[in-house]
Amino acid sequence: MRRTVGPVQFSPELRDAVLDGSITLTYRRWTRPKVKVGGRYRVGAGAIEVDDMDLVPFATVTRTDVRRCGERDLQTLRARTAHAGPVADDTLVYRIEFHAVDEP
Repeated sequence: MRRTVGPVQFSPELRDAVLDGSITLTYRRWTRPKVKVGGRYRVGAGAIEVDDMDLVPFATVTRTDVRRCGERDLQTLRARTAHAGPVADDTLVYRIEFHAVDEP
């Protein structure tokens, strides 16, 4: 059994969709990675497991990615990702794929 460590923050309006599996992707503007592939992290009353993580320019975000993040359009995703500073097309961001997990 994998141990769940620390929380990963999602906006309150996104947490239910993260935990029901509707949202399976997030982009983060971090100076260093704060999660590991295979790691489990608390999200509200549940948890996620990280499946993949890459450092990519924001310009690589696709329409499918926007939907997987639970956003209505690219600019909304850019604004949410920019909480740690401005996000231009060439800004490097962490692309994190995950799935919700049942915790005992």
